[in-house]
Amino acid sequence: MIKKVINRIKEYNQNMDEALILKAYNYALKAHEGQFRSSGEPYIIHPVEVAYILADLELDLTTIAAGLLHDVIEDTIITYDDIKDEFGEEIAILIDGVTKLGMLEYKSKVEQQAENMRKMFIAMAKDIRVIMIKLADRLHNMRTLKYVSPEKQKEKAQETIEIYAPVAHRLGISKIQWELEDLSLRYLHPDEYYNLVEKVATKRKQREQSIQELMDSLGEKLKELKIKAEISGRAKHFYSIYKKMKDQNKTFEQVYDLMAVRVIVNTVKDCYGTLGVVHTLWKPIPGRFKDYIAMPKPNMYQSLHTTVMGPKGEPFEIQIRTWEMHRTAEFGIAAHWKYKEGKMEENEFDAKLTWLRQLLEWQRELKDPKEFMETLKIDLFTDEVYVFTPKGDVISLPRGSTPIDFAYSIHTEIGHRMNGAKVNGKIVPIDYKLRNGDIIEILTIANTERGPSRDWLQIAKSSQAKNKIKQWFKKEKRKENIERGEEIFLRELKKHGIPQSMIKNQQMEAILKKLNIHSEDDLYATIGYGGLLANQIIPRIKEELKKYEKEDDVLKPVISVKEHKKPLKTKDIGVIVKGENNVMVKFSKCCSPVPGDEILGYITKGHGVSIHRKDCPNISKYIYDKNRIVEVEWDLGKNIAYQADIQIVANDRYGLLTDVTSILSDIKISVKAINARTTKDNLAFINLTIEITSKEQLEKIMNKLKALQGVTDVYRISA
Repeated sequence: MIKKVINRIKEYNQNMDEALILKAYNYALKAHEGQFRSSGEPYIIHPVEVAYILADLELDLTTIAAGLLHDVIEDTIITYDDIKDEFGEEIAILIDGVTKLGMLEYKSKVEQQAENMRKMFIAMAKDIRVIMIKLADRLHNMRTLKYVSPEKQKEKAQETIEIYAPVAHRLGISKIQWELEDLSLRYLHPDEYYNLVEKVATKRKQREQSIQELMDSLGEKLKELKIKAEISGRAKHFYSIYKKMKDQNKTFEQVYDLMAVRVIVNTVKDCYGTLGVVHTLWKPIPGRFKDYIAMPKPNMYQSLHTTVMGPKGEPFEIQIRTWEMHRTAEFGIAAHWKYKEGKMEENEFDAKLTWLRQLLEWQRELKDPKEFMETLKIDLFTDEVYVFTPKGDVISLPRGSTPIDFAYSIHTEIGHRMNGAKVNGKIVPIDYKLRNGDIIEILTIANTERGPSRDWLQIAKSSQAKNKIKQWFKKEKRKENIERGEEIFLRELKKHGIPQSMIKNQQMEAILKKLNIHSEDDLYATIGYGGLLANQIIPRIKEELKKYEKEDDVLKPVISVKEHKKPLKTKDIGVIVKGENNVMVKFSKCCSPVPGDEILGYITKGHGVSIHRKDCPNISKYIYDKNRIVEVEWDLGKNIAYQADIQIVANDRYGLLTDVTSILSDIKISVKAINARTTKDNLAFINLTIEITSKEQLEKIMNKLKALQGVTDVYRISA
């Protein structure tokens, strides 16, 4: 089995050290002895196939040896030190970078996936060959995916299309990218995939004659001009057809460019000469010409693309490139790897992988695994837009970027001091969406203390810009961040009906430990500068409260309803306790129920029955204790006033409080308490305690308040 790997290496490296490859193969063979894959085949077949894929990318021997050994640390008793002693530190580091963090315990699959991705990208930044081994590993696993369960097929295919195919694209390795995409489509959308396969096969026969005529005409003309060229037809990949149909809402019949003509010549001069010939022979379609030679893609791809109306009135895409460009298009960064030395020049590495360094910058700030995975997918998937500095330098940014993203891509200080922007000589708003070819000039101010606005976090598109803005707030505004973060946190607790007094010191310590945050101030500061959303902490708080619920004073020996000595007639407060006429009843202040809310009664020591909303967090903790839950209902015949607490959040302005009280006065609502305050960010918080007769009336009042100018939110709060 190993012979095909060795033979492939010899095609590009005649001086190869065959002994290293054989040693790695025999070591892996022994380590995996007795192990089998889901297909029933001996496990060694997998690492050999991975090594062959790496050899096909013409990589160095160290990488291929690591490919043969890539699973021994994870799946056998072999350790990192064993590999280091036997094959040296370089190979051991590569294998460790590919190895998953399987020995640790994680709260969720998302957390495990996020941490594995973090590890892989950090290892990848140190040595790019880590991701090449991982891509080869994933490709062979996708080729043999039919042997695992349908659930596993979908899970692996989804991860491949969201992470690994975009990484292959970013590295320019189209040879792997296209196959990963097509295999993922096959398992994620099998009906669409096989339907496409059938339709493409049928239509391809119809197109072959037209494309052959086009290639023959172009070949003759180039021969006349003595331009040496290899011309071939290239079928479009299934996933790219599927994506075009979905993104552009087209039927299969409306997709014309199922095949493209590829022309490979010897020099850049011949590329442009061939383009002239193509446009002489056939009419180019306006807006469909792209010069990736003058402006290469960030993944190093270079080529001329033009779409012309073919000999029978059908559009054809023609790609023109040199042999070196073609090699880069197929192998991406692997094409620039010096297999003899096994490394790239430092400056060349930096130039090719700026996106990776930027990705690593922001990933360190993201504590929440779900947020990390979502941001990672967005960052990998985003298309690029190409714009110019006033000096003519080309800057690549994610599609949808704004002048803020441009400013931070030039320099952090330029971003911090930005006061406006000009695009093509005209002043534009900072949320202007940059377009290909725009010339951007950033206007700055001398005052370095001013810094960015928090609103920029919502406007910026690139992870790089967002990360630098967050870092500024984290460093420069710690005290303000703590105040703001605490306010946001307490507001979120109120929204979920969790009194701050319920959270004990040991519970908060456990929550901080899980978030890897040292103190409450650090937590509030992180929330304040936008590094963590307050609503992401609520599930952890609820989880901790459940652990300590048995220590709560409420869980004391059960007292029967009939044992209460001071009965209060339930009819006096508009609630009926089923099965009892005279019991002590009170409304719970933690959720302040009003008619229209679904309610439950809870027997408490010395206070009879407390009335709670069914969705109150306090009652939901104890609902399992059925002996203490009693059925209650509203006595709708009573016209009794009930108190409700609401909070208004608005952008502060002159007359805001007057407008609020005017609305309540107009609809004759009694206000029992009012509290208003503003923040440094010009936000106003108005807390009201009002008397109402039903939930329906409360909702109408809240809707009227929401309609006020500047009001962003109105909601019920709990004590």
